Amino acid sequence: MSFSSFLELVEIRTKVASVIPFVLGSLYALYRFNRFNTRNFILMLISLIAIDMATTAINNYYDYKRANRIQGYNYEIHNAIVKDKIQESKVMGLILSLVSIAITSGVMLFLNTNMIVLLLGAVSFTVGIFYSAGPIPISRTPLGELFSGIFMGFVIVFISVYIHIYDQGIINLMYENGILNISLDILEIFYIFLFSIPTINSIANIMLANNVCDIGDDIENKRYTLPIYVGKENALKIFKMLYYFIFIDLIILVILKIAPIFSLGVIITLMPVNSNIRLFHNKQSKKDTFVLSVKNFMLINGVHIILLGIAIIIGRN
Repeated sequence: MSFSSFLELVEIRTKVASVIPFVLGSLYALYRFNRFNTRNFILMLISLIAIDMATTAINNYYDYKRANRIQGYNYEIHNAIVKDKIQESKVMGLILSLVSIAITSGVMLFLNTNMIVLLLGAVSFTVGIFYSAGPIPISRTPLGELFSGIFMGFVIVFISVYIHIYDQGIINLMYENGILNISLDILEIFYIFLFSIPTINSIANIMLANNVCDIGDDIENKRYTLPIYVGKENALKIFKMLYYFIFIDLIILVILKIAPIFSLGVIITLMPVNSNIRLFHNKQSKKDTFVLSVKNFMLINGVHIILLGIAIIIGRN
């Protein structure tokens, strides 16, 4: 397998969907708690990218194995296994290697923090695998958008905050004399959830856009996704409303002082985002317009990262 084939198989261009929430969570920890642990940051980054690449490779492998339709953009061009004629044994070897790297880094992160990181990591790892594998992969059900949005948009943000503040009491887990005690700082966890809405919604919309574009192929391949259940028009309405709620959430974040006033600057992205929404509403194509959902994700959250970084720098000076 060539290096270019490897990059195509793991769809390296899509890894930004997990890296951006990770960076935002780390900036939030720095802004709100003034805490940053470099070692934990590096360990989580390695584990995160490795499991994300493994999940994508698994998804492409199962799409290849289960495809009923074997002509067209999705099968012949979009799937690197077909396009580059990659041997199945090499694909499986790569998947096992990436999973091993993810587990090793994750265990090291746990040893450097606490049991909460291990539990959250294990749940995320399990969901990541069953998102694409198993008898009924999550990605083939109407729950794909929900799981991708929550786990990539919220859980990644939460863990990336927690690894810097694991000793601050936001979650405490104690086992003594056969009794398990859990204490949660509900308000702080809720604040992190609100902070994660832009990543939750924009990641869910990447999945939704993908499924809207693939309605025809998914019906043939027996992938019963959300757009198939609710219909294309309703799916497009959901697509639009998820974006609009992001901008409402940003205002709420600033009012509650969860995010700096600089975060309101993200609202300048509303015009190009709205333009992309209209373009996608007019034409849903994997080849031509699916990328608009990725552009919206990059635009909204990329600007938020920049503005949050500026607020941190100014606040320190």
